[in-house]
Amino acid sequence: MSHNALPLVDWTIYTLTRIQLGPSFIRILGYFQEDGLASIDAMESAMRAGDAAALVNPAHKLKSEARQFGGVRLAQLAEDIEYFARACVENHESPADYVDRVVALRPIWLQTLDEIEAEA
Repeated sequence: MSHNALPLVDWTIYTLTRIQLGPSFIRILGYFQEDGLASIDAMESAMRAGDAAALVNPAHKLKSEARQFGGVRLAQLAEDIEYFARACVENHESPADYVDRVVALRPIWLQTLDEIEAEA
């Protein structure tokens, strides 16, 4: 499924995470803000360098953290990038075909954070 077909936030997942984390929710959300920015920065740098291998770990981390907070659109896009980058590494190919997806990450991440923070 295309990431664009998904809502920014799955509020059921968000609510469950908020309940499970309890008083730690805001602190963990802060980590998501810091780690998300670092992951996106790393992915943008990797794309500029044409380094598919360097895309894999930050995409995987962003996917996992976004899913934890219900950021399903962001998580799906990060997963698409992760799997594509893994295929590029295996096939010794450039990740250049996914530059538009990497560029799309930051605005989706910012929109996702805005919605989550408004609710928090």
